Amino acid sequence: MRRGNVWLWTAALAVYAFLYLPLAVVVIFSFNDSLLNAAWVGFTTRWYTTLFEDADMLRAGGNSLFIAFSAAGVATVLGTMAGIALQRWQSGVLRCLPFLVLTPVAMPEILLGVSLLLFFRQVLDLTLGLVSILIAHITFSIGFVAIVVRVRLAGLDGSLFEAARDLGASPWQTFRRVTLPLILPGVLAGFLMSFTLSIDDFVITVFVAGVGVTTLPLQIYSMIKVAVSPEVNAVSTLLMALTLTLIAAASKLAPDALKAKP
Repeated sequence: MRRGNVWLWTAALAVYAFLYLPLAVVVIFSFNDSLLNAAWVGFTTRWYTTLFEDADMLRAGGNSLFIAFSAAGVATVLGTMAGIALQRWQSGVLRCLPFLVLTPVAMPEILLGVSLLLFFRQVLDLTLGLVSILIAHITFSIGFVAIVVRVRLAGLDGSLFEAARDLGASPWQTFRRVTLPLILPGVLAGFLMSFTLSIDDFVITVFVAGVGVTTLPLQIYSMIKVAVSPEVNAVSTLLMALTLTLIAAASKLAPDALKAKP
């Protein structure tokens, strides 16, 4: 057993090192007082100052925050309704609802990006820009919110809702006073997950962004085509910190959310 535990811990540490050592290198070299990432020269925070003086980076960050907040808000409303429907109505025509809601979650991002591009240009004749990015992010975020809300509902006692109806509450009153307060942690977790997915997305965004509209991931990609500068390390560190914070908050609000399966 001891030998088995040693091998188990060794394998676990090797996996975590493989995952997080590259991230640690990015964070460390964001404080490196050198234009090159080849060797450590000294400690500095000037790259963060340079970052906040970069107009293009600030514009891209503003676009990403606007899209992420808007997409997460709309996806949370639609995903919550879809999650309730997935849990409560599973007969008749609605049997296909889980497939329709969860397909964007399982679909490869490159396939979803190409299909959305064709839909926007050939069907809607929509000019690619912030609107197309926003619609695309809402599309792939709804399924994640629906999963979280459905898992939250599945863990609740159905007799609570029956008791509310027996006491004369209308469907809207039952939802507002019973259902929503009980699933609120899952709804908030879904919002945080949607925000994280939106602000980090690159593959789908690159297909539907169009000309002249840049988000933070697209701006970072354009900067690393030549070389990875310390400024890129700095913005990557901030984005990483924001993402990890939101994921931790989401997992705290809905512990089973990240374990949910479509």
